[in-house]
Amino acid sequence: MSSVSKDSVLQQFRDTYGYQATGVWSAPGRINLIGEHTDYNSGLCLPVALEQRTLVAVAPRDDQAVRIHSRQSEATYVGAVGEIGADWAAYPTAVLWSLAREGMTVGGIDLVIDSSVPVGAGLSSSAALTCSVALAVNDLHGSMFTRDQLVQVCIRAENDGVGAPTGGMDQTIALFAKPSTALLLDCRDGSIDHIPFDLHDAGFELLVIDTRVKHSLADGQYGLRRAQCVDAAAILGIPSLREATAEQAESLSDPILRARARHVVTEINRTLLTAELLRTRRFDDIGSLLDSSHTSLRDNFEVSCDELDVAVTAARVAGAAGARMTGGGFGGSAIALIPAGKSADVTESVREAFAAQTWQPPHFFDVAPGGSASRL
Repeated sequence: MSSVSKDSVLQQFRDTYGYQATGVWSAPGRINLIGEHTDYNSGLCLPVALEQRTLVAVAPRDDQAVRIHSRQSEATYVGAVGEIGADWAAYPTAVLWSLAREGMTVGGIDLVIDSSVPVGAGLSSSAALTCSVALAVNDLHGSMFTRDQLVQVCIRAENDGVGAPTGGMDQTIALFAKPSTALLLDCRDGSIDHIPFDLHDAGFELLVIDTRVKHSLADGQYGLRRAQCVDAAAILGIPSLREATAEQAESLSDPILRARARHVVTEINRTLLTAELLRTRRFDDIGSLLDSSHTSLRDNFEVSCDELDVAVTAARVAGAAGARMTGGGFGGSAIALIPAGKSADVTESVREAFAAQTWQPPHFFDVAPGGSASRL
């Protein structure tokens, strides 16, 4: 991948369109420390923004044309305001569509997109894209909407425009992250709490293990899990699984719905415990919660895969305090909480485990909690 920077995306804009962009905006990818598949259940999650970001160079047009060039696909989409494109172009064009539905008079626009957030790795590359575009267009229109409103604009863009059933965690962290913190998000009322996440001061590192795989069997599985959770809550007579007790979850007669509800109830509790451990700087005790989260995602929610399981096991064997898959599952990334100085051991252990399976080597990088979407 070419270097991603403000200067490089501005140069690409000039090369593509022959004139200077008005400005550059960016938004971060994220890892979710814990609280997986809880956001659309009105639960709690604990994401952390990454230093890896999506950048968009933008300039308004005096007509209704929309041109979007992606440095990743090396392709240029051409359409009109209000049309939703296909493939990668669906995301930025759906943002324009969603802003218009919210009441903004959206004119034509030229965009160039570049990103250091790995695509398909469970690190929220889609929200980094939609939030950077939404903030850029909003700023160009005099900041008509608040960031809370832009979260909803981006959720609608992905849910209704693209057809991706996102729960809202990704957009919230992209627009509200602060450096050196994790964001405790209550998806029932939208409240947030920034919790100090000083990894290095505590003597730990957080390693992302991008398996670089995405299994086709995942097609539709995210939406299916969401529907199963809705069904379980309806049977229990509650608005969402956030309101369910452990006893209620175990009372469900359908074994699949029972397992899905069990994961949500226990994962919300693990998220609360993890947040409290961060507040009291008890990093040593977080590892077991990450391990339990992965086990539940694998066994109760059934969204893991062989590559994620091998990565997690190999990381633990090499000295990780805890590890788990992160993101929607069926591929993507795992995270490992590692005592300082053990990162090389964990990396080598995972590499060797993948080589033993004749899988392609995974990609690794350390987490440095970053800030929110902004104009550069």
